[in-house]
Amino acid sequence: MKHLYQYFFRGLLAALPLSLTIYLLYLFLTWTEGIAMWWVRPIIGDFYIPGLGLLFGIGTIILLGFIISNERALKLLSLIELPFTSLPVIKSVYSSLKNFAEYFAPDKEGPSQQVVSVRIPGQALEMVGLVTRQSLHGLPDGFMTGDRVAVYLPMGYMIGGYTIFVPRDWLQPLSMSVEEAMRSSLFAWMANHENK
Repeated sequence: MKHLYQYFFRGLLAALPLSLTIYLLYLFLTWTEGIAMWWVRPIIGDFYIPGLGLLFGIGTIILLGFIISNERALKLLSLIELPFTSLPVIKSVYSSLKNFAEYFAPDKEGPSQQVVSVRIPGQALEMVGLVTRQSLHGLPDGFMTGDRVAVYLPMGYMIGGYTIFVPRDWLQPLSMSVEEAMRSSLFAWMANHENK
């Protein structure tokens, strides 16, 4: 009985990530297929091309990225965002998600996307985090002074974390991408990290 219990949980741990990934892909594909068919059915009639929704979804995302690369389009986008940035509760959620997405933007490079190990002097303790702010400039009064940076410490098994403000000399840069660090933190660093 004990072996059956162990086999069940090993199987569950193997199947769960795969199943959830497939399910989310399925939801995305059915959603984009439905939208694509709604747009093109009047043009092509009953003719059906499998995968049209996926192409439509990818094409729409690329087109949106191209459009908002234009400054005039950005002004229009700010008008569209106005309700999301004005209503009290929605503003907090929308702004947080937008800032989080912008942090991972592929064209944003430099020290603001640095993965670091935070080492408190005199303590045999290390915490892995992401530098989110290079200085305290622009923050309200009341923070400790000095050459300090903001470091986000993601928590395992949940969305969230803590932001700490520490002296810059407490940080040791790590040779890994932000995506690798977030993925490793999400699963409490249980997976092996291989340098590629």
